[in-house]
Amino acid sequence: MVGIHESCTVCGRTFEMQFRYQMEERDGAFHFFCSQECQGKSLRGEITSGVVCDGCKKRFVVELVSQVVRIKGQARYACSEDCRSQLLAEAGGLRLGSAMAPTPPPAAAATSPQSPPPAKLAPSPISAVPPPPTVAPIGAPILAPILGPTRLAIFNHKGGTGKTTTSVSIAAGLSAKGYKVLLVDTDSQGNVGVSLGVKAEKTLYHCLVMGLRPQDIALKVRDNLDLLPSNETLAAAELYLAGRQNRDRILRDRLAPAIAHYDIVLLDCSPSLSLLNQNALVFAEGILVPVACDFLSLVGVRQVVKTVKNVNSLLHHPVQIFGVLPTFYDARARICREAWGTMKEHFGDRCFEPVRSTIKIKEAPAQGKTIFEYAPDSHAAQDYQRVVERIITGKAEATRQEPEVDEAMVG
Repeated sequence: MVGIHESCTVCGRTFEMQFRYQMEERDGAFHFFCSQECQGKSLRGEITSGVVCDGCKKRFVVELVSQVVRIKGQARYACSEDCRSQLLAEAGGLRLGSAMAPTPPPAAAATSPQSPPPAKLAPSPISAVPPPPTVAPIGAPILAPILGPTRLAIFNHKGGTGKTTTSVSIAAGLSAKGYKVLLVDTDSQGNVGVSLGVKAEKTLYHCLVMGLRPQDIALKVRDNLDLLPSNETLAAAELYLAGRQNRDRILRDRLAPAIAHYDIVLLDCSPSLSLLNQNALVFAEGILVPVACDFLSLVGVRQVVKTVKNVNSLLHHPVQIFGVLPTFYDARARICREAWGTMKEHFGDRCFEPVRSTIKIKEAPAQGKTIFEYAPDSHAAQDYQRVVERIITGKAEATRQEPEVDEAMVG
């Protein structure tokens, strides 16, 4: 669309179109917006004294994200949750008349002309009590509550530390134990979907920018494991976030409706201090920092600690480092042993047992499999299983003793 000039429908300014959101077909006409601010004003009905609800035809001013429903690429308006449900039902092919038709009473309940009408009973106070939780069927395993953070960001400023591998492995390990897991890929490279062997049409971009519900986008990739994928379109979401109020809390607001459906939400973050990563850290309860066992990765941990302090003080969100996970560990290499020792010295119990380096961990994504599916008996599978147990219990195991290493072999 580069080179096309239009006049903004809201402010009248002539501008050059560069992004898809700057043109929208609505009410049988095209509307053009020079900025996210103008698009927001038009979408909320601020320039027309409100918008008309497509459910009940009442005019209102949009105040909530849920009041704008995207159906077949067009914005529809719902002033209430009932109207929103009505629009979604109609979009799914359900006729409004059949949805609202009363259920005929059973034949046995009919009263004869000779019999007196049944007495009206006062409403029971029990009806106001929410239904009890679903009871697991007999023989089904009873899951222990997750005592670690239930919203966990896998984050490090430095690339190549195993963030995506760690995210996929933890998600797969938790889901295999029966926990409902939502894995969110906040990296525009989209490596999580590649690692799990899936390709998606709708991504986190549609959730952030278009306002689609997370549960409508998430893909079921394994039993108990859903993925909210990403691709290169997520880079455009940074521009959207930059022009919004409370821009560091958009992701938290978008994912809020889905939290109740899962036992834990994991976020795979990109290796940068981007606005999207700030959103991820504000959403998270804890941070797991994968650190490759080398000198440069140790230097990068300092920046992570500084970022966490800034999130606490500047963004007023009390997120903490849940743990530091040494990755690519090789006991034969002196630098790996020294790096692990340094991490234990600085982080104490928050330093996890290391994930040992193995070629299997690199081969698994090429097959679209997790390490537990590709090489369940490998050292890496055992190490990630230990990380999963720590997230569930919230407590560290006793530090294992490394075998004696022949210095001549180390070199």
